[in-house]
Amino acid sequence: MTSQPTLFERIIAREIPSEIVYEDDRYIAIRDVAPKAPIHLLVIPKKVTARIDEITDAAELGELWLTALKVARMHAQDYRLLVNCGAGGGQVIFHTHIHILAGWEHGPDSDT
Repeated sequence: MTSQPTLFERIIAREIPSEIVYEDDRYIAIRDVAPKAPIHLLVIPKKVTARIDEITDAAELGELWLTALKVARMHAQDYRLLVNCGAGGGQVIFHTHIHILAGWEHGPDSDT
């Protein structure tokens, strides 16, 4: 990791505005600025790890997923949870986060 704060750290610190949909002492959830679905949220731990596979504590990893489920259920009945891990896995921002994708009328492969 670099000494520069990640984009998400800057959002958490309120240096960069974002539409926050959930926050507690350990996590923040925001709307994605370039949504890939009608509902596209990001659940971000305030504790920084670059990739999800750097989280080795089972309780910490479980809490992240439970928080993502909680946020997803607040916004949609049906949803997809997605994690990109590393540049080769499509990760662009190297601060662990879970994507919540939802809001399609007939599923993610439909036009609506």
